[in-house]
Amino acid sequence: MSTFPDASGTGSVADAPNLDFAGTTPYEDYVQADVLTHLQHLRSDDPGEMVFLVTTQVMELWFTVIVHEWETASRALREDRVPVAMDALKRSVRELEALNHSWRPLAQLTPGQFNAYRAALGEGSGFQSAMYRRMEFLLGDKAASMLVPHRGAPRVHAELEKALQEPSLYDEVLAFLSRRGLPVPASVLSRDLSQRYEPSPEVEAVWAGIYADADQNGELVRLGEALSDVAELVWRWRNDHLVATRRAMGAKTGTGGSAGVAWLEKRAQKNVFPELWTARSHV
Repeated sequence: MSTFPDASGTGSVADAPNLDFAGTTPYEDYVQADVLTHLQHLRSDDPGEMVFLVTTQVMELWFTVIVHEWETASRALREDRVPVAMDALKRSVRELEALNHSWRPLAQLTPGQFNAYRAALGEGSGFQSAMYRRMEFLLGDKAASMLVPHRGAPRVHAELEKALQEPSLYDEVLAFLSRRGLPVPASVLSRDLSQRYEPSPEVEAVWAGIYADADQNGELVRLGEALSDVAELVWRWRNDHLVATRRAMGAKTGTGGSAGVAWLEKRAQKNVFPELWTARSHV
């Protein structure tokens, strides 16, 4: 873990860190802090734009970490390595909590404060975030139309196209349950992976059966609960986004021509891993 000693110069020479390096410091070589702290190119004179831009950039970094965790969990489940998958899911829960706290600097913007630099965003909008789109695809919320904004960026478009065609995290969970002998229907296992996942009564019954016999299915219950933690925090993220947007701009059209609050309200109503929630009514 990194340490950040003070510059007081107190203490013995033996205790002092090495302060003399040729070129950049090893910390800079690893963290690239100078790059990160010079990526803020403001487009207005309003002092509030800085926190908006940095907070958004921090969110993008958290998206990147969470995608890494869910891809790790997906691979681990494909290989029946449940402990590795669980570790990745648990880390992602803590990361989602940190991501959700990112709304705090923006959550109480007044319309006037937001309007002071909103024009600087132009047609920029969060729904254009490629890394957030990869998060959504990993959750099973897929749509080929969401690749359209990225046609002008071949590398990004290719990565999203690949993610669109690959199994989501939930697809890998259901395939794993099937290999464990549970009756996940073939129609679910062989579905078109490029389409949005739709709830299945048969999958709901599988989860209800798992939870009904927790002593026999302890590992699977723990997996279900880890996924439920993820789903709950994704729901909280969407609701926090909705509230922050409603507070800053009301029902006005969003940047980039999106429907703004109306779009976010629809998103907030959707459950991630839906049968994990509906199955609880049958246990």
